[in-house]
Amino acid sequence: MDLTNVRVGFAMTGSYCTFAEVIPQVEALVAAGADVIPIISTEVAQVDTRFGTAEHWRGLLKQLTGKEPLDTIVDSEPIGPQGLLDVLVIAPCTGNTLSKLANAITDSPVLMAAKAHLRNNRPVVVAISTNDGLGANAKNLGVLLNARNIYMVPFGQDNPMDKACSLVADMSLIIPTIMGALQGKQIQPLLIQYNKS
Repeated sequence: MDLTNVRVGFAMTGSYCTFAEVIPQVEALVAAGADVIPIISTEVAQVDTRFGTAEHWRGLLKQLTGKEPLDTIVDSEPIGPQGLLDVLVIAPCTGNTLSKLANAITDSPVLMAAKAHLRNNRPVVVAISTNDGLGANAKNLGVLLNARNIYMVPFGQDNPMDKACSLVADMSLIIPTIMGALQGKQIQPLLIQYNKS
């Protein structure tokens, strides 16, 4: 796969438990020749968790991409008027971000990046990770499944016995989803048997 000179915005929101699955995809994009611009939500920029400190994740993204992550609404806004990206990835995309994206709420660097990018009729790839994807957020997922220029990374229930409403994307399918999205195609199957490695 060759993504030489493809400009990829890679936006991370606060589903910290999936970061270890997402970071290798950033590495793979860089290895494939993509020009990756990291974008982080306010929570990722500020909150330390048992999965790592905010500074750790920021530093790792800078090390992998060679760029300081965009972490404010002001930083993300030029993505639209300057046409900075060919594709924007939101991975992981929390239920909170999913719901706001579906309802045109722009109150974080990631959501501003999405709004700015979508105005250029370019693809946004969404890799969900939410405990309420089949619950309160199901309606928002439905909106985005039917939205123009939104492409979903295939997803499934990660723990249907204990968390029946939880959905997680297979992060290893981010790059194939990007490749499809750049051609205007949603990769299939969209609903998968999720297996955490």
